[in-house]
Amino acid sequence: MRIAFPTNEDLNTASRVYNHFGTARFFTIVETESNTVETVANQDMNHLHGQCSPLSALGGHKIDAVAVGGIGGGALQKLIAAGIKTYRAAEGTVQENLELIASGMLPEFTLSQTCAGHGEDGHCVH
Repeated sequence: MRIAFPTNEDLNTASRVYNHFGTARFFTIVETESNTVETVANQDMNHLHGQCSPLSALGGHKIDAVAVGGIGGGALQKLIAAGIKTYRAAEGTVQENLELIASGMLPEFTLSQTCAGHGEDGHCVH
């Protein structure tokens, strides 16, 4: 499985999972079968709020799943339509979230959990 994790640093699986899909600087993509990792820049970082194009953001890299702390409803709907699972990441690193996915402990996002804007601290408002 190829899983993309939005991050703001390029530290391989030691990168902390970022709290919002569309504004992450990078995506750390992990191929779980071969345990290979690549980091790609967000190709859609400067979009208008609510206009995120998640497949463009990933620069055409094929993935099976995303694990992120927060995501807007439009982006989530686009990922679902493309057949991409979206997990609600726990605070921590890519590696910690990989372990949670492998153990079945990371839930999938639902539309009722999506971001409805940002607070003063930049975090999602649910």
